[in-house]
Amino acid sequence: MVETILSSPFVKDIVLPFLLVFALVFAILQKSEILGKERKQVDAIVALVVGLLVVTVGSATNIITGLIPILAVGLVVLLVFFLLFGFAFEPGKFEVHKNVKWIIGVVAAIAVIIGVLYLTGSWDYLKSMVGGGASSIVTNVVFIVLIIIAVAVVVGFGGKSETSK
Repeated sequence: MVETILSSPFVKDIVLPFLLVFALVFAILQKSEILGKERKQVDAIVALVVGLLVVTVGSATNIITGLIPILAVGLVVLLVFFLLFGFAFEPGKFEVHKNVKWIIGVVAAIAVIIGVLYLTGSWDYLKSMVGGGASSIVTNVVFIVLIIIAVAVVVGFGGKSETSK
């Protein structure tokens, strides 16, 4: 297999995660103006320090490089969904319903949570607690929480109904 410069460990494990974290932190600081308005130099220094700190911790870069494929696959799935969904609309009139946005957000959040749990090794621990030798109390608590979440989603999406007089 031919190794290119982009597949080298230095670029893959240090340069690309650093650039990603630096750009994200800088953008968040610029948008939120936490450190003040028109403070690009301060935002850049903070983003630089955070980016450098992240790449010095190997486990953090492993999580970042593990999450990127999940992001890419999720974006491709969304693209295909929106392309197919868009055929039902007139050209230029495509609009996603509010509930569909919520569902996509919830699915994305669940995918990220499961991805982080899997990449950090916590997924196996949780599986052993729920399905393995743990007591049935943990399983019951998990199911009760899931039922509460399901009821909250149904009640939240139900909205108010108008009664006729």
